[in-house]
Amino acid sequence: MPVRIVIADDEALTRLDVREILEDAGYEVAGEAEDGLDAVDLCGSCRPDLVLLDVKMPIVDGLTAASMIHEEHPEIALVMMTAYNDRQFIADAAASGASGYVVKPVTEKSLIPTIEIALSRRAEITGLRRDLAEQKKKNEEQKVIARAKALLAEQRGMTENEAYAYLRTLAMRKRRTIAEIAGILVRKA
Repeated sequence: MPVRIVIADDEALTRLDVREILEDAGYEVAGEAEDGLDAVDLCGSCRPDLVLLDVKMPIVDGLTAASMIHEEHPEIALVMMTAYNDRQFIADAAASGASGYVVKPVTEKSLIPTIEIALSRRAEITGLRRDLAEQKKKNEEQKVIARAKALLAEQRGMTENEAYAYLRTLAMRKRRTIAEIAGILVRKA
């Protein structure tokens, strides 16, 4: 499945040039916007993999749009396009959540590597977020299991090992996870 990209630039000619570069490179242009607000809306409706944002646009500028998109859809990679290459613009782009920055005029040589790196970073970050969420879930499950073991020790006079063995046996019999059984016992108590 091709990478889906939204182009946001107030200049129609720039959007056309960028579209041509992207399509020639095998990317799918999922939508185009002429201002930052439309770009934010497009991200909600077409769920692109990456958004190319001009920094200077009417209604909502690219930096503000990038911040909004990053907050609402952190899984979308952001690349800024601008004629400005001073350090403050670059710092502002990084602070808004952008993972790439291309100075206009946009060329295939500058755009494609920037997109590939931004997509690679997005994949890394998505993996880290998934790993973090899994770790948080495991930690919560361990807390519930510890509470259930403490309850069993208090209510039935079991040792910690006996309580865990009881939870494990009950989980196997009921075809549930130990964490699910522990959660039921803790809620019941």
